[in-house]
Amino acid sequence: MTIDEQLSYLTKGTVDVIPREDLKVRLQKAASTGLKLRVKAGFDPTAPDIHVGHTVLIRKMRHFQQLGHDVIFLIGDFTGLIGDPTGRNSTRPPLTREQINQNAETYKNQIFKLLDPEKTIIDFNARWMNAFTPEDIIRLTAKVTVAQLLERDDFAKRFAGGIPINVHELLYPLVQGYDSVALRADVELGGTDQKFNLLMGREIQRAYGIEPQVIITTPLLEGLDGVNKMSKSLDNYIGITESPDDIYGKVMSISDDLMWRYYELLTDLTPEDVSRLKADVEAGSRHPRDVKSELAKKIVADFHTQAEADRAEAEFIRRFREHQAPADLETRVIKGSAGKIKLVDLLVQLDLAPSKAEARRLISQGGVKLNGEKIAEAQYEVDSTSIKEASLQVGKLKFLKVVFE
Repeated sequence: MTIDEQLSYLTKGTVDVIPREDLKVRLQKAASTGLKLRVKAGFDPTAPDIHVGHTVLIRKMRHFQQLGHDVIFLIGDFTGLIGDPTGRNSTRPPLTREQINQNAETYKNQIFKLLDPEKTIIDFNARWMNAFTPEDIIRLTAKVTVAQLLERDDFAKRFAGGIPINVHELLYPLVQGYDSVALRADVELGGTDQKFNLLMGREIQRAYGIEPQVIITTPLLEGLDGVNKMSKSLDNYIGITESPDDIYGKVMSISDDLMWRYYELLTDLTPEDVSRLKADVEAGSRHPRDVKSELAKKIVADFHTQAEADRAEAEFIRRFREHQAPADLETRVIKGSAGKIKLVDLLVQLDLAPSKAEARRLISQGGVKLNGEKIAEAQYEVDSTSIKEASLQVGKLKFLKVVFE
């Protein structure tokens, strides 16, 4: 790629590039000298599982890696003990060392679905922060003012609202900034919610006599509903450890408009590639469903294999276009079940609904089928004396074969 093509590829799907001209200069210098850029992204090990919303940032690391640069996956085992206050209106409970170690190991296993393990530098900020003396901490805190820290939106809101801010929380952006000093980062990546911390890294580097890093922010990916940020708590997410069928099916459920956002943020296609696909759909030469299927297969292949992606596509066609049950229908046995069982109770017992209230809602909305027939009556009972086997479908993706003994 030319430098301009590299710049276009690396900034695809980003929100901020500060300063953009500096990134171009550094890319030119790397090309002329052969010296690689050091690209850092920090992750606090606060949760053990990653969904595709988290991979927007990891994929941007991969783009730098594909162009030959050094990417540093920094696990904030020290900052995790502080607790990231980003977006919080209260103090975040710090993690225990055991929790941090467990989550860090899970992260390391998951990121290599996208990053090249041979070319990825994994580091921990406790490596240098644990070596800090009280004098070092005083010197670090002397680099910024309280007024600068209170410019941070969530701190400012908490201060104005009389909500306590603990002193250790004020250290968080300083420590994250010092990480860029310790790693001599040329570029730091982060979500838009991390912009204050990334800019603080530039200030801390400057205070320590180091050329300030370029910062690049990536957007917070919308979930399957196309409205809210992807989140497990909102159940609008795609987990990267989910089965190929579930990933494929969830991608196929998104709107045609959201599809382009996912193409931009969740694939390695260039902006020109995505524009061509979009033009083909608008011109009528490609069906949106087929282009969405290609997207679903790309995402499945990233976290499983191409063969699994092809199989998931075939299974999806069987189930949703040809209206057949899955080829490998899971079987569950219900023992001691002679007599009539309320369908609501059965759904909860089989973990097809989290509660009786949710089971009733699913039935009333027409989301439950027994042996292919939609059940609309919330009080419906299954007679296990006369029915020894039955297929259950809940929603579009959940199928079970039930055997009564």
